[in-house]
Amino acid sequence: MLENGNTIAVIVLVVSLIGLGFAYYLAQRIKKQSQGNENMKEISASIKEGANAFLKRQYRVIGIYFAIVLIILSILTYFGYLVIFVPFAFLSGGFFSALCGFIGMKVATDANSRTTEAARKSLNNGLRVAFSAGAVMGLIVVSFALLDLSIWYLILNWYYSALDIAIRMQNITSAMLTFGMGASSVALFARVGGGIFTKAADIGADHVGKVEEGIPEDDPRNPAVIADNVGDNVGDVAGMGADLYESYVGSLIATMALAVAAGLSLRGVAVPMAIAALGILCSIIGISLVKTKNKVSQKSLLWALRKGIFGSALLIAIGSFFVVNYILGPAYIGVYYSILTGLLAGIIIGLSTEHYTSREYKHTLKLAESAKTGPATVIIEGIALGMKSTAIPILTISATVIASFFLSGGTLSDLNPGLYGIGIAAVGMLSTLGITLATDAFGPIADNAGGIAEMAKLPSKVRKRTDALDALGNTTAATGKGFAIGSAGLTAIALIVAYKEQVALLGKELTLTLVNPLVIVGLMIGGMLPFLFCSMTMSAVGRAAQQIIVEARRQFKQIKGLIEGKAKADYAKCVDISTRSAQKEMIAPALLAIISPIAIGLLLGAEAVGGLLIGTLVSGFVLAIFMANSGGAWDNAKKHIEEGNHGGKGTPAHHAAVIGDTVGDPFKDTSGPSLNILIKLMSMVSLVFASFIVANALL
Repeated sequence: MLENGNTIAVIVLVVSLIGLGFAYYLAQRIKKQSQGNENMKEISASIKEGANAFLKRQYRVIGIYFAIVLIILSILTYFGYLVIFVPFAFLSGGFFSALCGFIGMKVATDANSRTTEAARKSLNNGLRVAFSAGAVMGLIVVSFALLDLSIWYLILNWYYSALDIAIRMQNITSAMLTFGMGASSVALFARVGGGIFTKAADIGADHVGKVEEGIPEDDPRNPAVIADNVGDNVGDVAGMGADLYESYVGSLIATMALAVAAGLSLRGVAVPMAIAALGILCSIIGISLVKTKNKVSQKSLLWALRKGIFGSALLIAIGSFFVVNYILGPAYIGVYYSILTGLLAGIIIGLSTEHYTSREYKHTLKLAESAKTGPATVIIEGIALGMKSTAIPILTISATVIASFFLSGGTLSDLNPGLYGIGIAAVGMLSTLGITLATDAFGPIADNAGGIAEMAKLPSKVRKRTDALDALGNTTAATGKGFAIGSAGLTAIALIVAYKEQVALLGKELTLTLVNPLVIVGLMIGGMLPFLFCSMTMSAVGRAAQQIIVEARRQFKQIKGLIEGKAKADYAKCVDISTRSAQKEMIAPALLAIISPIAIGLLLGAEAVGGLLIGTLVSGFVLAIFMANSGGAWDNAKKHIEEGNHGGKGTPAHHAAVIGDTVGDPFKDTSGPSLNILIKLMSMVSLVFASFIVANALL
């Protein structure tokens, strides 16, 4: 049944279609919900129009980039550095990643006013609509990823069927890794561009509205309020979806590439595909478990989501045993335990992130209390909190790497089975992605729903319910970012190992030791790159935010009656400024990620690239956790004060917390999340260009 892997590929294909079918069902169910009154419909339409305008312009920029890279890949293919399928795989990976972002954002903007209207009836109704929209994002990401992977596997396995298994899998995974590079490229543009857009608008709206004019968040008088709501969708829905699509694809393909070297033949290739398919089915079951009572409590809301996540993880833990036992046999039960380590690591990192960023725990409460003494103490305390929060995720990933390595049969004299185990642990962590991404993507929808409730002047009980969902969304967004960072770390390790194997197949054995000066130089440059990358992206947010602030001030000054609510702000102008700034500013950071490994490889050789990737992983992983958790804690500390604690809105403590949140915005929604993709994209580029680097390096 598993003699050529086609049977599993067909099963995966069918399951991916089931996932897409369930996502379609959820989307249609959302559309049947009421959008509310005409004012709510008008506000929602403005948000949708701005989001669509941003994506259209972004995809034009991405189209130019893809055309250039396609020409380069075609030239390399012509000269024999790459197999013929590589350029087409690159296009397909980018297409499906972009499609996930587009569909997810469309459903999110369809659901925002419907969530508001549902919250008028009950908290549970609001949660179900917002979470269903997030679930569409989660399911289409995993389903399109497996659809793309299974189709390519069937085509390539047929084309190379006459070759020996090892050579056949080398050719198959080389081509498939390139669609991972296509997905990574779209993810980086989506994350950086979307992050710049959303945080420029958010900072501008908060600074001018809350601090200078003293008006509430999401007040319709604020010229940047629509741009802020648009940003929630383009950054945290489309951007996050593209990011995790790329992690998912990368972990699967890297593990498949390591299977043959581990002596597991095509059966080892089939395991990650089968686990991913099982994950879709378990995520569908988990999604159906999410519901709550009408009591507005963060703990009850969190438990409602946890039922779905923990339920899915438990089902995968049980089902994976039978998958591994059937495909590999009882002798390889250690592979199953490696899957469990990945699952457990994902849960621990998520809980750790929640512990440091949720208002239910002491760290964020202490951060909110520090606001009473001014902005400086808020910023100092938030930075300290983020630094401390790196310990648990780092130790968890370290323990997972060691445990999965030895459990799967790895030894210091025979590394290959253990390296496969690390890859399969990454697959295990990402197996719950369908529902994990749903809990993350629902947050921006709830945030938009609260904005619509404010702008449409709905009863206070509606805003109270949407605020409860929004606060939950902040926590789940922080948890989702922690999960994304953790999965990026494991995926990057698997990709670095796959890079080493790829170079070895080209006839060059890498010596990644600290006595090799080329490796040391690579490590140092790699350790520096995440900081340079964050500097570029944060400066980009700052420049774009300055333009929004200037425009918002201009409108308050020049539009007579605006502050009194007698005139309407020019929302489109702020949306246009954010869009243009994001498209311009995202190019340089994206090029840094793509050019760095190729340039270092050509100048210093393949060993330096290995060091570069390791250095980027180590510093980028820690920096991403620090930035995401600091930003999430600052945001929730501000919301804690806005609920009436420490004096409430309009007090010096509130102003200090708003400033802290403003600093944290690019931390948690631009630079931090983009580091995940920097780490993985550099590894993908190194893999794809390995043959060219080995053949043309100066050293």
